[in-house]
Amino acid sequence: MEIFNSVFGTLASISIMSFLACLGTSLGIGIFITFMYSRHARSSKSFMATLALLPSVVCVVILLVNGNIGAGVAVAGAFSLVRFRSAQGSAKEIAAIFLAMGSGLICGMGYLVFAVVFAVIVSIAFIVFSAIDFTGSKAGLKKSLTVTIPETLDYTHVFDDIFRKFVKKHELVGVKTTNMGSLFKLTYDIDLRDSFSEKKMIDEIRERNGNLEVMVNRQETAKAEL
Repeated sequence: MEIFNSVFGTLASISIMSFLACLGTSLGIGIFITFMYSRHARSSKSFMATLALLPSVVCVVILLVNGNIGAGVAVAGAFSLVRFRSAQGSAKEIAAIFLAMGSGLICGMGYLVFAVVFAVIVSIAFIVFSAIDFTGSKAGLKKSLTVTIPETLDYTHVFDDIFRKFVKKHELVGVKTTNMGSLFKLTYDIDLRDSFSEKKMIDEIRERNGNLEVMVNRQETAKAEL
């Protein structure tokens, strides 16, 4: 069909049915990857939309460079850089982007069944590896502890004996003065021994710091995921 001729006079090397098959498969794979990712990781709505569309975009780029894989990868790779120019990406987001790009690349080369099998197997592996605790501690037991103490206490080792009883690991990651310098706010990253240790640990810390403020939050790990 003449409407699919290039303006440079070169006839398109693929039929419209092949183009639609590749595009539809890549779009379906993108939706599948996005669904699997959203069930086991958190991210923004815009990233999810981008992840769903990325395989089809890469697929079309590969199709239209007529099999020149080097040029196709170079052009398609530019799309993924947009994400990292606007916000820091976590390791899971990077893996999802490369999975989406790899699936789109395979679709663009015409191996639709291989693309589907690749996306399914790697998505399952992603779920399995996300569930495995490679660090030896459950993520739910990793907390950020903020303790307020009077300036008369030496914050260096003030809670070491308490931590030895209730946590596996602890690290002092921040010290801040407050209330005109009369108080210190200490921030620790801790790894609790079990879920029952938290209340007992807080009670002993309150006895040590004169019942000043003690706060336990979920530990932010995104900054260390890359």
